[in-house]
Amino acid sequence: MIANPAAIAVAVTLLAAAICAVLIVLLRPVLQRYALARPNARSSHKIPTPQGAGIAVIGATLVVGGAFASVNGFAPLTSLFVAVPLLALVGLVDDIRPIPVLPRFVLQALAVGLVVFTAPDDLRLLPIPLAIERTLLLIAGLWFVNLVNFMDGLDLMTVAEAVPVTAMLVLFGIFGLLPWPVTAIAAALGGAMLGFAPFNRPVAKVFLGDVGSLPIGLLLGWSLLQLAWQGSIAAALLLPLYYLVDATLTLLRRMARREPFWAAHRTHFYQRATDNGFTVAGVVGDVFVLNIGLAVLAGASVVLRSVAADVILIVLGLGAVAVVLRRFSQPRVRPSGGA
Repeated sequence: MIANPAAIAVAVTLLAAAICAVLIVLLRPVLQRYALARPNARSSHKIPTPQGAGIAVIGATLVVGGAFASVNGFAPLTSLFVAVPLLALVGLVDDIRPIPVLPRFVLQALAVGLVVFTAPDDLRLLPIPLAIERTLLLIAGLWFVNLVNFMDGLDLMTVAEAVPVTAMLVLFGIFGLLPWPVTAIAAALGGAMLGFAPFNRPVAKVFLGDVGSLPIGLLLGWSLLQLAWQGSIAAALLLPLYYLVDATLTLLRRMARREPFWAAHRTHFYQRATDNGFTVAGVVGDVFVLNIGLAVLAGASVVLRSVAADVILIVLGLGAVAVVLRRFSQPRVRPSGGA
């Protein structure tokens, strides 16, 4: 039992933020030299910008989160703390010299599978054979890791997603609705993202890179899966609902058009918004507010504990997401100036 989990969670958040910020300052000259992201037709940035700040985010998360999460033993975290660095290494190599699609996908599957198939057998979601359920979780995990990577295409976008999600997970943990290791990891990840935010605000001085976005996807996915295993499946869906809907609809649209859906592009709703006249700050601000609303709905789901309530809350969440996506899809109407 953790004494005063709220105070410890705040300490974890602040410590991870400080370590991440210091690491970015130290790493930025190296990234500027060896990991420069140059603008292309699919980019949202206009000037060459160093990428790879995910090294600091993931490093701070694992060091601080691991230290505080393992107070009752490290064994339950072993597979996660092997899989996350593996995925970060895959991302780092891909940032410097792109890896072909198939071997990259295989390595991602290895990392996600390590987390999914080493989980205790008594952690279940569906009344189906365990092997089938874990295979479905592997597929879902692979999609979630990649969609977080796909959605990391605008300054502060991943911050606007990860901070509300991790904050609500920490709140659940403080009230005893999540195991302490999950709470500590979420607090550390949220803190690290806060430490990264000043360097990534428009116009960004540094990007996460795949070395950050891929393992962040795994950490978020693992945390949300833990929430679902505690019986809060609706909350686990509501928290990342904007990312799930934007990325999935974009994938289906590209597949329907027979486009190479695995290739980089600029057709996500948030990217189309900037093409439609929205500022980066405006898009990210809308996503951040939406995610706060989704976090409130997730909290209501956990409190109410009702199937009927879950259905209503998910419909409300989908409605809110639909409003934002429709707004992003249409050219921004600028007020006309006076005569």
